Amino acid sequence: MRNENQVTVGAAIAAFLEQCDVKAAFGVISIHNMPILDAFAIRGNIRFVMARGEAGAANMADAYARTTGGLGVCLTSTGTAAGNAAGAMVEALTAGTPLLHLTGQIETPYLDQSLAYIHEAPDQLTMLKAISKAAFRVRSVDTAISTIKLAVQTALTAPTGPVSVEIPIDIQSALINMPADLSPLPVPVAKPSAQALDELAERFAKARRPMLWLGGGARHAGEQVRRLLAMGIGVVTSTQGRGIVPEDDERSLGAFNLNKPVEQFYQSCDAMLVVGSRLRGNETLKYELKLPRPLYRADADATAEGRCYPSDYFVCGDSELVLKGLADRLEGRMQVDPAFAADLAAARNQARAQLVDGLGPYSSLVEQLQALAGKDFNWVRDVTVSNSTWGNRHLQIFSPRAGVHALGGGIGQGLAMGIGAAVGAAETARGRKTFTLAGDGGFILNLGELATAVQEQADMVIILMNDQGYGVIKNIQDAAYGGRRCYVDLHTPDYAQLSQSLGLRHAKVSDLKDFSAVLDGALGESGPFLLEVDMLSIGSFKTIFAGPPVNDAKPVKATV
Repeated sequence: MRNENQVTVGAAIAAFLEQCDVKAAFGVISIHNMPILDAFAIRGNIRFVMARGEAGAANMADAYARTTGGLGVCLTSTGTAAGNAAGAMVEALTAGTPLLHLTGQIETPYLDQSLAYIHEAPDQLTMLKAISKAAFRVRSVDTAISTIKLAVQTALTAPTGPVSVEIPIDIQSALINMPADLSPLPVPVAKPSAQALDELAERFAKARRPMLWLGGGARHAGEQVRRLLAMGIGVVTSTQGRGIVPEDDERSLGAFNLNKPVEQFYQSCDAMLVVGSRLRGNETLKYELKLPRPLYRADADATAEGRCYPSDYFVCGDSELVLKGLADRLEGRMQVDPAFAADLAAARNQARAQLVDGLGPYSSLVEQLQALAGKDFNWVRDVTVSNSTWGNRHLQIFSPRAGVHALGGGIGQGLAMGIGAAVGAAETARGRKTFTLAGDGGFILNLGELATAVQEQADMVIILMNDQGYGVIKNIQDAAYGGRRCYVDLHTPDYAQLSQSLGLRHAKVSDLKDFSAVLDGALGESGPFLLEVDMLSIGSFKTIFAGPPVNDAKPVKATV
């Protein structure tokens, strides 16, 4: 007989997540996660967003975490369902997103026996370890909460990342006394040594044209970055580090980190400190971008030392603590070249001008979007030509939590990420509008999540760049395969009819002079809006994008 003071393990997990300040979770309900979701419904403290697929659910949880700075939570069933989430988990792993993936597992008496039991996946835990920062199995009722606590701590400890936990269904539904202590475990912070900071400051103080390269690992260090900016130190960011410095600040190069004018400017710099960045290949010309020397690095991950580029000095520590220690030691000591700020601004302006010139007619779209978006918005992008050309750099963002993009290069994740960002804005009382940039090729991959956007009334504007095909693949085929185009033309839905069937507001723009009026109308109401841009009518970019740039790449001019 059930004791009235007892609850299911699933209910205890729900209560613990509440203590982790989780406001929303994402997933697909199943018999293998129902005890947890039943508790969500009964307790009523966590909003559960019903994704149409596990891949979308994990992408939503990812973007929720990135834009709120909290823990993302995704729930899937076992076997096939857990496998469905794999691509999105790889994205979260690439981005270093603190995400808790709770997946079911079959009953413990039948585990690991190759009985062809329904929903069983051979060695599922090994699969989860491959796509996660860490993966755990709950092996008993008594260790369920301690395992979940460890998983959350692991996800939130820098370098952050997604953590999977598989929980057999009989353990989820087992009755226990509600644990007396449901507080999360403390998250350790890597403290840099005073000696290392002293040495870094001594070296950096000698620079007269010093630069900071800020990655996603420095998103929480904005206050300390501003102190260093005030000393005359310049800044450039990775695409993950965008918004740490508002991108209208002339002391920053923004994310113009690899354009030729910027690379030339780097050669006039006499020091660079890379903070919380992996210096990814597509942002460094496959590690051939000529960065300033000496090159210093600071990271919470000790294995970052010497990775991609040799380090002239390395400090292991949390980005905020490193930059605070550095700023404290550099106060009143920097003697920056008086011409440095003007040279930095000139390099940025040249890089921006080159980019704008290559956009052709689409430079007008960016201007109109920037004017109407204001400064307080989420900017979510899928992998598409428009993002690779202007979305990752040209449209300015103003908050380190505003930018989300598919860092791992997988297409089709932007729609779901936009939903997660919009839910995050709603649940954290930010009220921030979410803009999602997608191409039609990737968009159709997770098209079912449009129904999720409507059902959840996600406050988002989807800007769908529709050229009825895989645009970037066509450009690569033109540049490298003799113009032999194959497998790139796509049968495309009538999005007006599709939107009507879903109860989704929609408009199509075939002339960019109408873009502002349509967007202004979209912003007049809350909830999702699909703004379709007819690229076949508007025309092509002036400069054709044919994949990530390399040092010897020459722009391919569009042909009429």
